[in-house]
Amino acid sequence: MRRGGAVTRVRFLLNSLAGGGAERVMLTLLSASRPRMADAPFALALLDDDPDAYRAPDWLPVARLRTGGSLARGLARVLALVRRERPALIVSFLTRANIIAVAAARLTGRRVVISERVNTSAHLSGNRLARLLVRAAYRHADRVVAVSGGVADDLAANYGVRRERIVTIANPVDIDAIVARGREPAKLPVATPFIAAMGRLTETKNMGLLVEAYAESGVDMPLVILGEGPEREALEARVAALGFGGRVHLLGFRPNPFAVLARAALYVSASNGEGFPNALVEAMALGVPVLATNCASGPSEILADRPRHEVRGTLATDWGTLVPVDDRQALAAALRDAEASPERLAAQGEAGRRRAQEFGVARAVERYWATFDAVLR
Repeated sequence: MRRGGAVTRVRFLLNSLAGGGAERVMLTLLSASRPRMADAPFALALLDDDPDAYRAPDWLPVARLRTGGSLARGLARVLALVRRERPALIVSFLTRANIIAVAAARLTGRRVVISERVNTSAHLSGNRLARLLVRAAYRHADRVVAVSGGVADDLAANYGVRRERIVTIANPVDIDAIVARGREPAKLPVATPFIAAMGRLTETKNMGLLVEAYAESGVDMPLVILGEGPEREALEARVAALGFGGRVHLLGFRPNPFAVLARAALYVSASNGEGFPNALVEAMALGVPVLATNCASGPSEILADRPRHEVRGTLATDWGTLVPVDDRQALAAALRDAEASPERLAAQGEAGRRRAQEFGVARAVERYWATFDAVLR
């Protein structure tokens, strides 16, 4: 990409490299973009100095702005960086980084592409100030990348983002790397078969509902949960209160969760809200059958190839099974049905493996850079 005859520079912006789907996706995108460096030198800036859960490539320049989570400090330090470097384009992931990126671009005359990784209304439910900031900022981005059709619909309907500025690009999933890491040894507290879940332990991920549905289901397979977060203590207390301490295992964050997922008989997502559920597709890539709540947004598009509102009740498809959101009884029934249907699970696992190939890295990277080129043209 060139602008005004000079080599352009793209400055990517992210909160941190702490464990999470958006962080992993950003590094996947940047790693696969290395061939672009010659024509469009790019670098990454991190707002916070949290410990890295993922390692950036050695060849990628990384600036650590150490904002301590402050929106105002973040804007000041990004402004200083942008004024010093004068990049042609700022690209950001995640809400706080997106708001800062748009403000910095407006104040310096830069172009900006932001990416919304979650269903905004679901993610910011009850946070009126954040919703107002998103509405004020996002409409001024040159492009907004939505990770699913449901996210795009929400941005257009509720946050004033014009449809022509929204580009829908599913998250890149590095299938080959996931499969390779899935073959690595894994220390497990249980024998196979077992049920797996993975995600940050927050209210939105609704692991508490999963534990309660698991207890109600009466299935024999143990449950393994991967991830850390603010709900861990409450989740541990709930497991203890149900008397399931020997059957529900919270493994925390693991650098290689795929070695665990690859050995699961079933992957379950009980989330109340998603943008694009990375872990769901990652499990599918490993050939693990999946069961997910039909939340906004993404699961219905992945498992049923249709909008969320077209799915009612529990639906088993070739690629997996959808159940209603926040419905303990429906999830418990689906768990029982899954354990009683090994042949169907095997078929869904194999079909899901093929479906996951449609979310590979090359396609997503090509679409991201086509979007950047269009903005800078």
